[in-house]
Amino acid sequence: MDAGEKRIRTFVRVKPTAEFAQEVIKFGPDNKTIDIYIKRDAKKGPVNNKQTDWSFRLDGVLHNTSQELTYEAVAKSLVSEALLGYNGTIMCYGQTGAGKTYTMTGAAAEYQHRGIIPRALQQIFKATAHSLDTCVTVRISYLEIYNETLVDLLSTVGSGGNSDVPMAVVDCPQGVYVKGLSIHSVSHEEDALNLLFEGETNRVMAEHTLNRNSSRSHCIFTIYLESRFRLFSDIKCIHSKINLIDLAGSERLSKTGSEGQVLKEASYINKSLSFLEQIVIALADPRREHIPFRQSKLTHVLKDSLGGNSNTVLVTNICGEAAHVEETLSSLRFATRMKWITTEPVINETYDQEGTVRALEKEITLLKQELAIQGCLANRFLVSYDPLTDSQIAEIKSQVHQYLEGAIDEIDVLNIRQVQEVFKQFKLILRQQQDEVEARFQSKYFLVDKNDLAAVAALQEAGVVDEDGCLVKEEHGQAFGSAGALCASRHHEKKKSRRPKEPKKQGIKSSPSGKDLDGSSPSKSQVGISTKDMDGKEGAKNQDEADIGAEPSKAAPMEELQRPSSPPARPVAFELFKREDGSEISQIFKENKSILLARKKRSKAVVQRINSIKQEMEGIQKALEAQQQQRWQEGEYVDEEGQIIIDEEEFLLIMKLKDLKEEYKSGYTELKDLKAEIQYCQHLVDQCRNKLISEFDIWYSESFLIPKDVQEALKPGGHIRPGMIPINRVMCLEEDEQDRFERLQETMLPAWPASVSFYKAKMKADQKLILAGSSSS
Repeated sequence: MDAGEKRIRTFVRVKPTAEFAQEVIKFGPDNKTIDIYIKRDAKKGPVNNKQTDWSFRLDGVLHNTSQELTYEAVAKSLVSEALLGYNGTIMCYGQTGAGKTYTMTGAAAEYQHRGIIPRALQQIFKATAHSLDTCVTVRISYLEIYNETLVDLLSTVGSGGNSDVPMAVVDCPQGVYVKGLSIHSVSHEEDALNLLFEGETNRVMAEHTLNRNSSRSHCIFTIYLESRFRLFSDIKCIHSKINLIDLAGSERLSKTGSEGQVLKEASYINKSLSFLEQIVIALADPRREHIPFRQSKLTHVLKDSLGGNSNTVLVTNICGEAAHVEETLSSLRFATRMKWITTEPVINETYDQEGTVRALEKEITLLKQELAIQGCLANRFLVSYDPLTDSQIAEIKSQVHQYLEGAIDEIDVLNIRQVQEVFKQFKLILRQQQDEVEARFQSKYFLVDKNDLAAVAALQEAGVVDEDGCLVKEEHGQAFGSAGALCASRHHEKKKSRRPKEPKKQGIKSSPSGKDLDGSSPSKSQVGISTKDMDGKEGAKNQDEADIGAEPSKAAPMEELQRPSSPPARPVAFELFKREDGSEISQIFKENKSILLARKKRSKAVVQRINSIKQEMEGIQKALEAQQQQRWQEGEYVDEEGQIIIDEEEFLLIMKLKDLKEEYKSGYTELKDLKAEIQYCQHLVDQCRNKLISEFDIWYSESFLIPKDVQEALKPGGHIRPGMIPINRVMCLEEDEQDRFERLQETMLPAWPASVSFYKAKMKADQKLILAGSSSS
């Protein structure tokens, strides 16, 4: 094997079953060997040369192992190397129902049963969160190969792909990629898990003889990583990708008896897996020059993973029953062939813009030298091609002000930089004058935009403007000026101004130089109103409103509200009830629920503190054991009374452990009290919820469902007591998804503090499924 080459690592995982054939399948003591024994068939006579025993040696045998131990053995080191820039691939291969999807994805309902993909995402985001030197960008794609057709499982998520582009596998110098496949950027573990669950709901599943929920396609979940160093973000970039492949199951068609669409799917699956096995055989043979990767979509996509620069791991899933021994032998033979394939993983590094920047800097220097030579030939010795200094900028600013005041007739310009600075100074002066003019108008007028319909309507109601938006005249014949009214897009505070002795038009003002402000006058679609006039109009309006309010209210008809022809929808009626008749009980319900949420939040914090104390105690306990072991090895010292003498460090550890135990005990007591309070608060919330429901039942029935002839009997003094009319339950305030998630957190967080992102993503995926089902129905 050449330097830098690595063999593909292979593992076999045995599906746990109560019918495990111990006489047929046996494991070696090192957990790397698996032996298959088949009894000789006596019916075929004494002469029978058919092989009855096989032995396979792999990198590991995973029997009765948890999801966590499987990930530690298979994927943890591969993901760590991917963060350093090495490509990685993990494939699950085996017959239908052997546990490939469980190994790769896991059971979405339970956090501890999650598979390789969610655990890899968690490891990546934990590593990026603790990394101080690098900035990591994570992107995700999810591809399905169904009946030799490429399908984007994340096409329903609006993001980076082009749905109009037909999908195809494309070779390029950087490797193989799928054209038209959408790639989604994620910044948190929860976002990545959302995409995983979204893609899982779009997979093709079917009932099979060997598996009730069998995946009928090959699926490739790809994680793209791009790392940039924070100090040298434009120099070095490391990128890598991790392909997590869940292959469809392979089995003999005669054994399953598949028909119809399942038969067609199985034919395509067996065909693609046969091509995959041919590729494996060709790669294991060093004499083969041509490898037929293009025989199928699956082998073409896996070109980099099998024969390229990727760390590759194969997990072979087998069943332990004697009835499936032939499929088990076939899967183990495939794993043995895969073990002899070698790959050459290398770090994928790119150096962005470093050489380009150096070349451009050199070219700029040469161009400056050439311009200097041209300036000397043209007798322009004072021209400088470097950026302007502060003194040069101040000189240009002074010349611009002198030019505007008429002190000088020209501005000295020697190069393009000075021209740009002159225009910049003109722009600053113009902006400053505009701000001064606007400030003067704001001190005298209320500025209202005529395009602001709400403000115009308010002015019309106050009698300041008419229906056409023109200012009305005052009682003494004085007109509001609208020709020179100023524009503004915001409302300002009201300011009082004294009435001038002589009338003059409002909205017209002279500039300091004596010229009219025609250039700065507002557009005709806006209006400026004097503060004095606005106050007068508003005062008149308030007086009118006061007079109207002083009129007796008996003029309004005291007719009862008409009942609607049909009762309103129950959710709408329930919201109305909570605002009106049920406002008190609704407010009590909200207060009790807020207290309950506060107690739950406090309980969560206490649980996290207890967990941290427990971890610290375990660390100190290990340190104490190490100290005691060292003391036993070096020999113990005993004083005159026969007591063992310990050093100061061990004594401090003992005291620290004692303090932590006391803190742990107090935290546990506090948690116990909080749980009792939470239980009591939950009881109060349930009581308020039930009370709110029952009160709404009564109110809804009496308000909308009771016939008119019964209404009279329901009035005070009638024969029917309110609330006694039997109707079905109207509204059910069940526990919502957020409450269910918080209760789940209380039970799961003490054991798995990192499970929050997983359950949040699962909750969002379930809500999408519920909404999709309700919309389709």
